[in-house]
Order: sequence, then C-alpha cells, then structure tokens
Amino acid sequence: MQRPTKLTSALPVVALAAFAGITYWLLQATLKPQEPERPKAHTPDYFATNFSVSELDTTGTMQYRLTAISMVHYEDDEVSDLTKPAMRMFQPLRPIVTATSERGTVNGDVSIVNLYENAHILRVAGYGDPQMTADSEHFRILVNDDVIETEKPVKLQRGLSVMMGNGMNYNNATRVMKLFGQVRSQIAASDTLGTSSK
Repeated sequence: MQRPTKLTSALPVVALAAFAGITYWLLQATLKPQEPERPKAHTPDYFATNFSVSELDTTGTMQYRLTAISMVHYEDDEVSDLTKPAMRMFQPLRPIVTATSERGTVNGDVSIVNLYENAHILRVAGYGDPQMTADSEHFRILVNDDVIETEKPVKLQRGLSVMMGNGMNYNNATRVMKLFGQVRSQIAASDTLGTSSK
C-alpha cells in the first residue's frame, strides 16, 4: 500500500482555503459600500401639542409636572423648544411652586428647564409661609436639585416685602433664597401671614 505524500495530504487544506477566499471575495463584491454615518442636524424630528410630562417618586406621589402648548424636539442635542411652558413642583408639607414663561427649553432627560420672556415664579401661601413671586427674563430650573436660578435681574416679592437683585438662586427643598449683585429691598415689618422672613 502506497503512503500518501505530503503534497496529496495538503491538497484538501489548500482547496478549503481557496474556497474560503473566493467566498469572502464574492461577499465583499456583492455588499454595498457602507455609507458614513451622517452627523445629526439641528432639525426637528418630532413635535407635540398640549405637551405634558410628569415624574412620580417611588411611592407614586407627584414630584413635578411640565406642560406646554407645543413642543419641538431637535435630534442633534436632544433639546426641545417649548411654547408657554409651565413647571409645577410638589413637595410634601411645602407650598406648591409654579414657574411659567412665554417660551422655554428642556433637555433630553428633563433635568434642566429654561424659561425665557416674562418668566414668573409663584409659590402659593401655606405651611407658615406667605405667597412669594419672582419675575425675570430667564429662570433655569435644575429639576434634580430642586433649584431655580437666574443670572438676569430679578424682582422678588415675599408677602409685603420686595427685593431686587442682579441674579438669584432659590433652593425649593431648603427654602433658602439668595440674591446677587446690587441688591435693593423694602422689607415689611410683617408679611401677610405674620411670619418672619426667611
């Protein structure tokens, strides 16, 4: 019986390699060249009217609600333009805070809401606090931190007291209000509920 030579034993391996090479070449020849991914443009990719989004805590209690007459979402930065936005924040044993404006923006995860043009904040009276309002051309709501801030001139009224500054930071959780820049104030002897100012 004649033993197979090295050449004849290598023939199946060579044939298999040639078959694999031809298959790869045919596959590459039939596939369409992959187009480079186009950069996202700052164009609207969806719209909504009477827009509303809410967040609940783990117990199902409402934490905030954001509404707007209309919403336009942009694909490149995930930011949405809002018309007549209103942001309402709820905290247990705290007065409800509502922020409104003519127009606004909200980022993709609803963690930052910007309010522009006739921006107005109203904290209703209750739980030992008088009504408080703030007016400016811009408010930024940091939703996760429960903070409202502005770098624009602001007018603040708490009860009968009126204060004005060049900027503001209001922490709704701690109820601490800070005014910045040239601050002017008219502090009333007592506010509408007879409580001391905070």
